[in-house]
Amino acid sequence: MAENNYECIILETKDHVATVTLNRPEIMNALNWQAYAELESVFRDLQKDSEVRCIILTGAGRAFCSGDDVKEIMVQGGGSGRLREVRPGTTPAARAILDCDRPVIAAVNGPAVGWGMDLSLMADFRIASEKAKFGELFVKRGLVADVGGMVRLPKLVGPQRAAELLFTGDVISAEYAKELGLVMTVTPHEELMNEAMNLARRIAANPPLAVRYLKDGLRRSYHGDYEDMGNWVSQTLGVLFQTEDHKEGVASFLEKREPVFRGE
Repeated sequence: MAENNYECIILETKDHVATVTLNRPEIMNALNWQAYAELESVFRDLQKDSEVRCIILTGAGRAFCSGDDVKEIMVQGGGSGRLREVRPGTTPAARAILDCDRPVIAAVNGPAVGWGMDLSLMADFRIASEKAKFGELFVKRGLVADVGGMVRLPKLVGPQRAAELLFTGDVISAEYAKELGLVMTVTPHEELMNEAMNLARRIAANPPLAVRYLKDGLRRSYHGDYEDMGNWVSQTLGVLFQTEDHKEGVASFLEKREPVFRGE
């Protein structure tokens, strides 16, 4: 497989394990349209690679992923227009990750907020550095979460805790995320990738076809079909992107002030 053929991602493969690193550290690995497209592409390509048996997903620098690149996606007119292009359906990058039949380990090295938290939820495992933080910040921008927050979060922490995280937009520590069941393990920061790689190698040592079928069975029995929720999310966002509260959420973030929401 050709590696490092991306602008926003570093891809490395070794011993049947692929490591996908979001590589926009100067803005905490915030996702622009290019990064979303590359995430979709890399997961589709990895699923075709018979040598890859497990995938580790992480971020360069001090963050896992800070969600959308607000300036490009929400300010420069990309948001609502892009959503109209992909409706109805799940975000293409999310679909590619959720469709992937190889086990995915999110090695959460720092803040995972907004779509970054949803991205971690799309993985089969979350191993967190002690420096990791998690937050479903969509409500702060007048929006709703993607399928990670709407489908997977309630399964992991229960509907009441999911509602708390979604409705408040609170940011929580790695230790509290573990207490809730959101995270499997919290490690010292310098041990994070070793911990993730050890798990990946244990999985990759097993018969790959059996592992893929086990993942498919778990998805069918526990997570179900995400497409209906993906349709609802994209259609709802298409409405919310037009609201004054969304515009205020973005403006207050960029201006570093408290927002004033009016329900409009």
